[in-house]
Amino acid sequence: MDLMEAIKGRRSIRKYKAAAPSDADIAVVLEAARWAPSWANTQCWEFVLVKSPALKQQLAATLPERNPARGAFSQAPVIIAACARRQKAGYFKGSPATDKGDWLMFDVGLALQNLTLAAHALGLGTVHVGVFDAVRAGELLGVPADVAVVELLPLGYPDEQPAATSRKSIEGSVFYEAYGRARG
Repeated sequence: MDLMEAIKGRRSIRKYKAAAPSDADIAVVLEAARWAPSWANTQCWEFVLVKSPALKQQLAATLPERNPARGAFSQAPVIIAACARRQKAGYFKGSPATDKGDWLMFDVGLALQNLTLAAHALGLGTVHVGVFDAVRAGELLGVPADVAVVELLPLGYPDEQPAATSRKSIEGSVFYEAYGRARG
């Protein structure tokens, strides 16, 4: 699959088939995440794979009832909890190196973008879940205090084909030489 085809074709999947992805396919998507760029190559991300139906249900309960991805937790064969070591990315000699503070969200986002594109190329679906009780999820997963649970990501074979959502024009997002300046 061509890269732009993967980027434009990936969708957020909230309905999954019961068939589980192979261990080899899971290894491929994790390898894609591993090769993401990160702050000073700190690679602050860590992943917890959850296949237990009982634990998946407990993780689903960390999402608000209104979250449309909640049902995916019982359907998707795998939930990937994307975690990150705190105060590693974006730090130099123990202090924040920029005004952005901890870069863990940025670096985990890069890793998960790689992961979701690799999953899509393999015929697998994912959905990014960021609205959940991360503290409770961390307790359920035994995550230490110096590690943040950043995102929960169902993974499996899609049982839906969502349509593409609209995108704003590039002209509304790109400026030239100064913020707000159109090409001129």
